[in-house]
Amino acid sequence: MPLVSVVMPVFNGERFLAEAIESILAQTFTDFEFIIVDDGSRDRSAEIAGSYADQDERIRFVKLRRNLGEADARNHGLAFARGEFIATMDSDDVSLPQRLQRQLDVLSRNPEIGVLGTGAQAVNEELRPLFDFDLPQQHALIVINLFVGSFLIHPSTMMRRDALSDVGGYEPSRLTAPDTELWSRLMWRTRFANLPERLLLYRWHDAQIHRTRDALAMKQAADVRERLLKRLWGEAPRDSLVRFARMQRDEKLGPLDRRRARRDLARLLDALIGADIIDRIDRGLVEAHIERRLEGTMPRNWQKFLHWRRHHFGR
Repeated sequence: MPLVSVVMPVFNGERFLAEAIESILAQTFTDFEFIIVDDGSRDRSAEIAGSYADQDERIRFVKLRRNLGEADARNHGLAFARGEFIATMDSDDVSLPQRLQRQLDVLSRNPEIGVLGTGAQAVNEELRPLFDFDLPQQHALIVINLFVGSFLIHPSTMMRRDALSDVGGYEPSRLTAPDTELWSRLMWRTRFANLPERLLLYRWHDAQIHRTRDALAMKQAADVRERLLKRLWGEAPRDSLVRFARMQRDEKLGPLDRRRARRDLARLLDALIGADIIDRIDRGLVEAHIERRLEGTMPRNWQKFLHWRRHHFGR
């Protein structure tokens, strides 16, 4: 049995598919199976994936007769997976050679971590650098950022198969935001972490941008947060959700909205600690992070003043 199962769906991804496949085959860690699921593509994706499967016995190629969407395609891949760990991958990204080995090293030493992502660099179609992703490394900050910031880059993650099985995999028939919905259930059962190393090249191209900014994708991600807040609070006030969404988009807030956002986030932190999702010992860490996020919603001149005050007076 392979130790790791890499699961990658593809839908009409012929343009970048070969690079994505080759980046997995070039990993320094080699004890893996690579499950490629063609989700009813109408281009040459199936032909390309099939040709690689003919050349490398680690590749298991699954072809779906019609397009089911990312969540169902990933669940089909999981049904074939035999590894103790599940690594995710997208058909337009590139995993750097040390990715799988580094993730296994950390997971083997930290049995409490069930989901481990990595840092990433956004690149253009020709793999030229665009920007780096600033991701929190600690579980508590990843969880709070599900509401107000960046948290995990899905195609960089490696998960324990047991944790994924416990929650039933991805939500069936979900068309968008399958990762956010999955994290909203896994956070009750395991711990998250991110490696600081940038081990994924995340392609930022027209189709990808459209996918992340699509109105349906944004609505379904918002629905996930609303459902999660109801579970934590017993209610999901519209105004609170709007303030969280504005913080996640790095929008500026007025003084009154900042005070209300601080109150909302304090209540959210209390609920997460009460549900044992965040450890009580991490309260100070999260509170400091919340203040930094709130500072980021201030006008630029105020941010400069606060930075100067911290530098000179330490507060």
